[in-house]
Amino acid sequence: MSNITTEQLDKIAHLARLKIEETDKPKYCNDLSSILNLVEQINAEDTSNVSPSAHSLDVTQRVRPDEVTEKNEREKFQKIAPLTEAGLYIVPPVIE
Repeated sequence: MSNITTEQLDKIAHLARLKIEETDKPKYCNDLSSILNLVEQINAEDTSNVSPSAHSLDVTQRVRPDEVTEKNEREKFQKIAPLTEAGLYIVPPVIE
């Protein structure tokens, strides 16, 4: 069982750049300890016979056809752009 001490909480808070009030520290210690205990329980389970999966159910993703559904309005949009060249939008440099 992992029990987070106040000193460990202070170190975690410092690394995460968090300010935790003294009155809240016991609750944070308890909550973090509960999370770590849950992780220990999960890690204790034997998963050697479990194959990796992207979904809990054996289903496949429905994929729509890759089709163009809008008309090409590039010329219209480039006419209102401040600066274009060879079909590309020219933008000012950000980093010199």
